[in-house]
Amino acid sequence: MRRVVPLVMGMAVKGLLLSPLAIAKVSKENVRAVNAARMRAEAVNGGLSNYRAAKCMYATGQGGGDCLKSDSDGFVFVFGGGAPGWQEAGESPTVETEIQVSADGASIVDLTYNGAPR
Repeated sequence: MRRVVPLVMGMAVKGLLLSPLAIAKVSKENVRAVNAARMRAEAVNGGLSNYRAAKCMYATGQGGGDCLKSDSDGFVFVFGGGAPGWQEAGESPTVETEIQVSADGASIVDLTYNGAPR
């Protein structure tokens, strides 16, 4: 029993030490860009009462996850969306959005596409 406690405590401390590193991998510009892109999509698709972006656009700690397609010259996000609850219900998206955000994450450069899924 005496050996288990230090092992468990060591694992807990290691987890605490590593967690800031995981968070630091996503820049503040990337987080800003994910939020800017998602909010623009929400606005052009009728607001939150009518539209929800794919879950990856809420994954700010992952920089947009699978929705982030490019970050070489700013950020490009391509993601699905639909009526609230579409993803939870296992439905396909009814809208696809492609948005380019500036490198600092502060502004939308281009709403490249917003329409039927391609």
